[in-house]
Amino acid sequence: MQCGVTFPQVEIGTDPGAIRAYAQAAEALGFDYLLAYDHVLGADLSARPDWKPLRGGPPAYVHTDSFHEPFTLFGYLAGVTERIGLATGVLVLSQRQTALVAKQAAEVDVLSGGRLRLGVGIGWNDVEYEALGMNFHDRGARSEEQVALLKALWTQEVVTFEGRWHKVTAAGINPLPVQRPIPVWFGGRADQVLRRAARVGDGFYLNQQPDEQVKKTVEQLHSYTREAGRDPSEVGIEGGVQLGKRTVEQCAELAKAWEPLGGTHVTFNTMASGLRTPDDHIDAISRYKAALGS
Repeated sequence: MQCGVTFPQVEIGTDPGAIRAYAQAAEALGFDYLLAYDHVLGADLSARPDWKPLRGGPPAYVHTDSFHEPFTLFGYLAGVTERIGLATGVLVLSQRQTALVAKQAAEVDVLSGGRLRLGVGIGWNDVEYEALGMNFHDRGARSEEQVALLKALWTQEVVTFEGRWHKVTAAGINPLPVQRPIPVWFGGRADQVLRRAARVGDGFYLNQQPDEQVKKTVEQLHSYTREAGRDPSEVGIEGGVQLGKRTVEQCAELAKAWEPLGGTHVTFNTMASGLRTPDDHIDAISRYKAALGS
């Protein structure tokens, strides 16, 4: 399995030196990739107390939570690291213009020497869709067409494409990425997302702890992949472990439990674990890597 860390978005702060130090520490420790979450806007709940996300319950973040924009962040990290992979987990694709995503992703891939992995999802925050002028209600079906167009733009110098939501007439991006195409992984919880990953994805981002429900989800993904005429080994599976109230040693043991479940990647998340400084996060990932024994 590949071993990664979650970039501590909401706690890392805005000091470029601290951001550089964290990424370089993760690389020096031998982590395979650094994964970053994505949000453009957060709602101010004091001004809109009745607003709730579509899925119900409290929002995962609000306007006071800091999120570095992934493509800009990765452009910076591409210049201060040499080996570590850069992954979005996940980019909210359907709230963005597809051709622009293709261009931005290709640029990161070029600047990093082919280190980008694009995890995509449809999100849950209608506040972002409203502000970005995108339709929140057709975002799932539209995302599959987006991926088809992304792959065309990353592999062909000139593209002619006409779908339900997109039209490109004899045009292309330049430069093309190093990886042709850039790997696209899907993230989400709905059955439709599993089917989408099975049909057209390079992997599925399952940001959960390993348990029996996860095992069933992996089995379902493999079943859908075979139905789509593909070998399940063609579709990677990324699991996660959260520090939270666990020790780093307990997290390392959980990470190892992903492999027999079919995990190909496992990501260690130190956010929301009471760590106050970038150095605290660096110390945690260092102790975790030592506990893994690799």
